[in-house]
Amino acid sequence: MRKEDCFYLGKVVSKYSFKGEVLVKLDTDEPDIYENMESVFVSLGNNLVPFFIDRCRLHKSNLLRIDFEEVKDEPTADKIIGAELYLPLAMLPPLSGNKFYFHEVIGFSLMDEVHGNIGIIKSINDSASQDLFEVEKDDKQLLIPINDDIITKVDRKNRTIHVKTPEGLVDLYLNS
Repeated sequence: MRKEDCFYLGKVVSKYSFKGEVLVKLDTDEPDIYENMESVFVSLGNNLVPFFIDRCRLHKSNLLRIDFEEVKDEPTADKIIGAELYLPLAMLPPLSGNKFYFHEVIGFSLMDEVHGNIGIIKSINDSASQDLFEVEKDDKQLLIPINDDIITKVDRKNRTIHVKTPEGLVDLYLNS
């Protein structure tokens, strides 16, 4: 399994017991849907390794307490502290309306209310405090905020996101 075919679920942050249980900090708004998993992929080195789960349950808000079949003592648990966990993209629950996963909108066209087609979404920049669409149009890169006030419609069928950008934002990029 390749990372490109998976989504990031969370990270092993600490040991929970001397029997090898670990706590995973989940990167999700709905942690309860991951309570009864049978397996996950653990990133070890440059590989995703399948780990099977004996038992997993929520532990305070967004932590998941996992008892892996392969991890039954503290030294083994120590080896996976800090490891990232992944699941296949097919396991993501489908979203509807104007909600979307970042990976699913790569390649979508961005249609502005005033300027029309302002380019193709090449990637999502989520490293700053504001998530941004990285859009390419005529060899120019536009950075458009991902915000409920700006996104007016997500059209999955036509692979288009309709936006109403703040006045002057698109001009700033296309007229420079």
